[in-house]
Amino acid sequence: MSIEFKTEEITINMGPHHPSTHGVLRLIVKIDGEVVTDVVPVIGYLHRSIERLAQDRNYFMYFPVVDRVDYVSIIAAELPLAIAVEKVGGIEVPERAEYIRVITAELTRIMSHLFWLGTFMLDLGATTVIMYALRERERIVDLMEELTGQRMMFNYIRYGGVNADLPEGWLNKVKNFCDYFMKMIEEYEILINKNPIFLSRVKGIGIISKETAIAFGAAGPILRGSGIKTDVRKDEPYSVYDRFDFDIPVGTTGDTFDRYIVRMEEMRQSVSILRQAIDQIPPGPCLKKKLSFSFKIPAGEAYCQVEAPRGSMGVYLISNGTNTASRVKYRTPSFSNMQILPEVLRGAYLSDIMAIFGSFDVILPEVDR
Repeated sequence: MSIEFKTEEITINMGPHHPSTHGVLRLIVKIDGEVVTDVVPVIGYLHRSIERLAQDRNYFMYFPVVDRVDYVSIIAAELPLAIAVEKVGGIEVPERAEYIRVITAELTRIMSHLFWLGTFMLDLGATTVIMYALRERERIVDLMEELTGQRMMFNYIRYGGVNADLPEGWLNKVKNFCDYFMKMIEEYEILINKNPIFLSRVKGIGIISKETAIAFGAAGPILRGSGIKTDVRKDEPYSVYDRFDFDIPVGTTGDTFDRYIVRMEEMRQSVSILRQAIDQIPPGPCLKKKLSFSFKIPAGEAYCQVEAPRGSMGVYLISNGTNTASRVKYRTPSFSNMQILPEVLRGAYLSDIMAIFGSFDVILPEVDR
């Protein structure tokens, strides 16, 4: 007599308050035994009408709002809006201000990747790495606080430049941080890269092919992790990025491990850009002209994008000739990357969900806006 065992498909909820979602996201997960058969992300818990608020505020009043689009790498949310307004308004940016923008953008890129690294490893059960990652991140936060007066919502970019020039000795502190941080990256990799438990959780897990990444409109490390060499800083250089020599790291298999490797190498490339920017930064003003609080730009439209830590962050601006925009649309990488999640998770094990999702580095305010 033989006994036949059958499994029954059940539906479980992950979130919206789940320790691994880094925000409020609900995943409706269907599983057959331990295998995921379908996933439906439920978003909107953090919706704050950020795009609609642009129609009720003048251009200056809108900057503190966009800081909340990406609270982990704030400069990445401020910069495309400034570039779009400058493009429509014909506003010039001093050369020194462009270099300062690059320096702050790369510092916050490292800051974002460090926060991701710590929380990602914590999701996998490694409790040590987050302490090291947050230690280094704190040094960047201190630098940004000295520059902007804020530890998170910097509100530092201005139309036509930046809010304030660099404090005396600040660039030397950034240079010292770069030297220190390059040693720390090597220590991270000694701790992580050959750890058999870590490798068993990420190697060959959550594979995204080139075709899938392109079809779903993936961006950033997810796209590059799948072997596609693309980066807005290289493909459509903005600010003064065309003056720097840096590489675009790419993966080979598109699995969770490749996405980890890409981000680790991106931090090295950011340090390289920082060092070049510090060596090249010219003297001069950091703001072309102090605009009035109610300044207007001509009627027109523009789409401008930058390379944020999670991928291409774009702003589509429609101006009606007044001091308030008719429409501001944010194209955020976390939202486009989220579209791939159900496709990747089908067929994965339940225990791999947070490893795969963690490698996406989704920021929920970017998704909901």
